[in-house]
Amino acid sequence: MFDTTDFHPMIVHFPIALIMVGFLADVVFLFFRSEKCLSKTGFYLMVLGTLAAIAAWVTGQLFTNAPAQGEVVNIFERHETGALITMILMIIGATIRIYLVIRKKEDTSLKWIVFILYLLAFGAVSYTGFMGGTMVYKYLMPI
Repeated sequence: MFDTTDFHPMIVHFPIALIMVGFLADVVFLFFRSEKCLSKTGFYLMVLGTLAAIAAWVTGQLFTNAPAQGEVVNIFERHETGALITMILMIIGATIRIYLVIRKKEDTSLKWIVFILYLLAFGAVSYTGFMGGTMVYKYLMPI
């Protein structure tokens, strides 16, 4: 039988992959400026990563149960905080980047603010994923 608690684990891999690969595409674009497809790839993956981060956060809030006691509570709280930070950074960064693309002002100094937000989100999603993995494999599925 399908259980709603499966939604979050099914979705969380998408923001991790989309945000990380999208950011790496933007980094590679810095070295190969003539390859405009890398910047477009970074843009589309940023938008999709933002939507996936929102979905992951919402499913985490709605369909997972917080642990009640033990060391896992601290890890769970860090995981939740990291997810919220990732989502906020991605929403702000993607909103600015969409504005720049629509206005055809991608070469303004605002692109560096977006890049820094993307970098911070890259770190935040990495940390969040690590905390989630630690929680699942160390506490919820002991070997």
